Amino acid sequence: MAISYHEPLDRTFHALGDGTRRQIVALLATQGSCSASELQKPFAVAQPTISKHLKVLESAGLVKREIDGRVHRFRLETGPLNDASGWIERHKAFWEATLSRLDDFVTTLEAPEDNT
Repeated sequence: MAISYHEPLDRTFHALGDGTRRQIVALLATQGSCSASELQKPFAVAQPTISKHLKVLESAGLVKREIDGRVHRFRLETGPLNDASGWIERHKAFWEATLSRLDDFVTTLEAPEDNT
């Protein structure tokens, strides 16, 4: 049974959940627009495998395909990365504040009572 992702953030995290796809994103971030064959070179995989990874990244909106004749070039789209980063930052702030309050509470429980 195939898993289907409906929310853009779900598709982004699914796409970034694979190391090869993260490396492709990193390559596009550092090198700019690349052809599918240029993106395949650093990996010991067949071209159809890279094409599948690129389709997942494209479906998540992380890459944009430009076709010039037979050459398919890909470029990074940062919007979904920014959305994911924002989600992570909001949750990080929430949990840091929650853990800080918990630490304060535990500290008050551990403090000796002043009976003077």
